[in-house]
Amino acid sequence: MPRRGAPPEVNAGSMADIAFLLLIFFLVTTTIETDAGLDRMLPPFEPPTEAPPIIKEKNIFTVNINKNGQLLVEDELADIKSLREKAMTFLDNGGALKGSEEYCNYCKGKRDESSSDNPTKAIISLKNDRETQYGVYITVQNEIVAAYNELRNRESERLYKRKFTDMEAEYLNPETSPEAKEVLKERVRKIQELFPQKFSEAETSSGN
Repeated sequence: MPRRGAPPEVNAGSMADIAFLLLIFFLVTTTIETDAGLDRMLPPFEPPTEAPPIIKEKNIFTVNINKNGQLLVEDELADIKSLREKAMTFLDNGGALKGSEEYCNYCKGKRDESSSDNPTKAIISLKNDRETQYGVYITVQNEIVAAYNELRNRESERLYKRKFTDMEAEYLNPETSPEAKEVLKERVRKIQELFPQKFSEAETSSGN
């Protein structure tokens, strides 16, 4: 029998159950932030059956990012804001001679013989330092992809009176009817063939 005047005792028998329920509650309701990645579809691996083709140096557009986020485009310092325009100039150059197999009849560039022959031959090579900031790396990638999309939009509007990005979004939309998808598939493929996204990432460097 408890002594008269003694403070009431707290029943702690259910504290473990309460703590367990709280733990489950926080596990269910807590959200974990994840870093945004890059949307890239990797091609299936196929063992080489023949020797790799010879790539002309003028068909490679080099972009280097150092650990300080500075850009070296074609061995010259450049601002990220100018990267898209420079990439478009390279891709749309059409430097192959008229009458040759590589001549581009839809290119509207300068047709500089020292730059890319044809968009189907043009390759953009990106190399970054191991200490390059992730935000800068993503921004550079976005500008390069935007360069491809602007040129694809131009040709898509010329051929189909619609932007390529709109057609691609409609094609990827699960609510699009199978009949419409079939038409869009052919059009998207056609535009992608005019400006194929040939984007190479070289091995990262350790930097100094």
